[in-house]
Amino acid sequence: MRKYINVDNKAGLRLAALETADISVCREAGSFLQSRFWGEFKARFGWKCFAFSALWEAAGAEYRLPLLVLYRRLAPLSGFVYVPWGPELPQPFAGLSAENAAGYSAALAGLASRLRSFLPRDTFCIRFDLPWAGEDPAIVEFRDTRCFGRSLSPASVTVQPPDTVIVDLSAAESEILGRMKTKWRYNIGLAEKKGVAVRSYAAADAGGSLNSFYTLYRETAARDGIAIHGVEYYRALFQAAAETGEADIRLYLASHEGEDIAGIITLFRKDESVYLYGASANHKRNLMAPYALQWKAMRDAKIAGCLFYDLYGIPPRSAEEDPGHPMAGLYRFKTGFGGRIVHRPGCHDYACRPVFAALYSAAEAARKKFRDLKKRRGR
Repeated sequence: MRKYINVDNKAGLRLAALETADISVCREAGSFLQSRFWGEFKARFGWKCFAFSALWEAAGAEYRLPLLVLYRRLAPLSGFVYVPWGPELPQPFAGLSAENAAGYSAALAGLASRLRSFLPRDTFCIRFDLPWAGEDPAIVEFRDTRCFGRSLSPASVTVQPPDTVIVDLSAAESEILGRMKTKWRYNIGLAEKKGVAVRSYAAADAGGSLNSFYTLYRETAARDGIAIHGVEYYRALFQAAAETGEADIRLYLASHEGEDIAGIITLFRKDESVYLYGASANHKRNLMAPYALQWKAMRDAKIAGCLFYDLYGIPPRSAEEDPGHPMAGLYRFKTGFGGRIVHRPGCHDYACRPVFAALYSAAEAARKKFRDLKKRRGR
């Protein structure tokens, strides 16, 4: 769980050097979103990958870490740059707290300024999806303050979920189960008692089973009003994992009486395991298949040597406080598995060309408002 430690920044954190590098350096990244695998996967969908070697100085020591940057041309003379869960910082500086915010602000501004000189000249915005996390909900407030300086501002939308639930897998299975809410343990047992069978597929042999998952996923998207990619996007995810050998992508399907009724896609890499996508049928929901799927994935992740299981995204705290919130059910489901809730500051934009960046941000905000309105109306 080391990537969520909170420390202060009095020792002084600064970027000493930034150099271009081969994307192979990203194999050493802590998060899959900064990995070579993720870069090559996104390259299949119009993104260009840039890899760097960043030299950080902190507490009188030097640390060299990889940095993955994704670039995409949105229109003539208009390029957008996205840094997914980056930059990663040296341990033990990977946590965020109110006390070290100013130092992190300076480090990020220095990186943004230096990074700009390496990017295509038409880049109008560099978006950092910050991975720095902590358990203090006040981190959320950083999105609306000046702590990141004048040149950096909160983005109009989020890309990766800022808040999530992390289940510690270092304990024995009995202890992991014991940390879950009573109803969650009951539902795991109920699914097995009712005859729900869970099977898993590695990236190389997901094959036609992915079509079954995608059928359920479309059903879920229609029910919950969410947007999803075409099936080829998810097929490419499995292909990239198989080809690079850097990530273990697995498909899990839960069936009852020969019928697939739920499924999830997970990722195992180094000490992290991540729940990426989930789907379920509109019927037989009383069989509690999603609970059985999550428990199976957690057990497999532990066997694979992963130290934690990231349920990858929970709704904002308002979902906990308001039972009528449209995502209250999702919040309850993920937090019931006994993990720790952690918070990140979300996306922040460095405007290389302020006018273009402002127009893009306004368009994003308007599009998000329209989608939210459409979802509330159930269309």
